[in-house]
Amino acid sequence: MESERPKDECGVFGLYRHPEAAQLTYFGLYALQHRGQESAGISVARDKDKIYSHKGMGLVHDIFNTEDLKKIEGAGGSAIGHVRYSTTGDSNLTNAQPFVVQHRGRAYAVAHNGNLVNAHTLKQELEESGSIFQTTMDSEVFLHLFIKNLKQGDVVTAIQKAVAKIQGAYSFVLLTCKGEVIGVKDPNSFRPLALGKLNGHYVLASETCAFDLVQAEFVRELEPGEIVIINEDGVTSIMPREPVEKKSLCIFEYIYFARPDSTIYGKNVYQMRKAHGKRLAREAPVDADMVMPFPDSGNYSAIGYAEESGIPFEMAMIRNHYVGRSFIQPTQGMRDFAVRVKLNPVRELIRNKEIIIIEDSIIRGTTAKTRVQALRDLGAKKVHMRISCPPHKFPCYYGIDFSTKGELVAATKSEEELTQFLGLDSLHYLSIEGMLEAGGVENPENNFCKACFDGSYPVAFDPNLSKQCMG
Repeated sequence: MESERPKDECGVFGLYRHPEAAQLTYFGLYALQHRGQESAGISVARDKDKIYSHKGMGLVHDIFNTEDLKKIEGAGGSAIGHVRYSTTGDSNLTNAQPFVVQHRGRAYAVAHNGNLVNAHTLKQELEESGSIFQTTMDSEVFLHLFIKNLKQGDVVTAIQKAVAKIQGAYSFVLLTCKGEVIGVKDPNSFRPLALGKLNGHYVLASETCAFDLVQAEFVRELEPGEIVIINEDGVTSIMPREPVEKKSLCIFEYIYFARPDSTIYGKNVYQMRKAHGKRLAREAPVDADMVMPFPDSGNYSAIGYAEESGIPFEMAMIRNHYVGRSFIQPTQGMRDFAVRVKLNPVRELIRNKEIIIIEDSIIRGTTAKTRVQALRDLGAKKVHMRISCPPHKFPCYYGIDFSTKGELVAATKSEEELTQFLGLDSLHYLSIEGMLEAGGVENPENNFCKACFDGSYPVAFDPNLSKQCMG
């Protein structure tokens, strides 16, 4: 039932001039695997005019082996990497990134996390002027704009002219055939991108957990709208436009997407989730025998809820960590096998108990309903659910894969109706105010995008925008 979970678009990684650039990028992508499981790729610049790539469909460890990395590795090369979940365009090898182009004898590669809300209109304009597209990704639009502007100046000027035309969420990592690694952040700062340093070699990554794995030191996060150029001169920062009045940091990074050991927007994710759970316990107390998550959903908020409420925390569902993405499909008589193969109960903890389930979110509701029924079947006396974020009532157009209102159960049902639909004794969501205040971020109203909760979209978009609009 993993399809019920919200999905982010991608994770990106880049490393400048390291003798093991491809190997370290592989490890960086391994740390970012949670951000995308459809495809992955690594591109390496080790000659003056070429970029060598290897990419495939599936998980990082299935796509790369030692021989694959040796083929693209080169002494002192630079590399970028990408893990993908598609929010624009199909899930196929053609759309796997990094995306590489050749122009006037030189190669360029790009890896993108985010969603460009005007990509489909820009694509139409570019095609009318003669551009030929190879993919259905919004990321390719940026590359076409970049290449067109290379005629008028250097790489940095071309990037500046390209980003001036695109709108929406983007954290780009670019690689030139000369080995330059360039990071680009949108002016609203929707998606995270951080700068690190590994024994004198600079690194870029979507999350700091990737730095930890390769033993790089965290330097800082990129500023909204910043372009960072890493080359033989070191790190150069350019701010091509005035900063926006309000940042639009995606607050869902804290709630679900980012790994708990990462630091995002200056705050540790684990501590933020725990703080949400504590606030939730104050907003929606209830008498019960225990607090439990369904691994790994809501784990850290559940710890916070239990600490604040004084109710014992229990892992009453045990996750099977050795289940692959594919297994032999069960017969119709085993309809709930997909749930049971991944989670199995500690029956003695559940029978005749009043239980508080902590979830990080409810998107479509079908998984939550199945889980509640499973607890009822196991003999739970009462089942309460607490959600560590507000109800999702509006689609996201900036890189989360729920792009229609009809996909969101909270958009069509009141809290009372949803309580009945899920078969609960009680249900409560964390308030928007509680979510913003819990983490201790200064002036949160002017820092976060919360459009999926309140419908206040920071960047305008075409109402016809959809996952397949680039097809």
